[in-house]
Amino acid sequence: MHVVTKELSRLDRETLLAHFLALDAEDRRLRFGVPLSDFGVKDYVERIDFERDAVFGVYDDELKLAGAAHLARGEGFAELGVSVLPAHRGLGLGGAMLARAHVHARNWGLPSLFMHCLSENGAMMHLARKQGMRIVAESGEADAYLELSPGDPSSIARELFAERVGLFDYAIKSQLQAVRRMTAAWMGSEKKQGGKAEKDEKAA
Repeated sequence: MHVVTKELSRLDRETLLAHFLALDAEDRRLRFGVPLSDFGVKDYVERIDFERDAVFGVYDDELKLAGAAHLARGEGFAELGVSVLPAHRGLGLGGAMLARAHVHARNWGLPSLFMHCLSENGAMMHLARKQGMRIVAESGEADAYLELSPGDPSSIARELFAERVGLFDYAIKSQLQAVRRMTAAWMGSEKKQGGKAEKDEKAA
């Protein structure tokens, strides 16, 4: 399965919020490292600086965010947080978003990428090991590090291509969703008219 990622902007803030709110209490704790209420999630999303950081997402066929990755830019490093909705796990979304974040951090010119999570977060630990990240675990928490090579014309071209594919994928899904809505509306109208005609015949 080929997973397509798309970079999000501040215009997608509400979509991103809906994604995080769809996570249950345990998934939120694993994603953020602490239990987080709806208010806490909203505050987190509102504080994301889309000009400084980067956020990537994977959309499902209904244009809902099946997965999201927040790449926060720091001094000399980039920190990545990843979440995937339960129905879409095991399909490679996490790996695809990590790969996209890897290239993006390289093109920022940063030397390292790391992920911080609870040691019990098996999905993130598996993802880190699969990507060859160095893991340091202590007191129930873990940091996974990946040294980055400098960005080059090839990495820049890869990212531009990935974003064009993401935009095209989003446009296609948007069109299909519009067709589905029009079809549903038309069928509903036909059914309503058919019911009215049948009622008129009985009345006659």
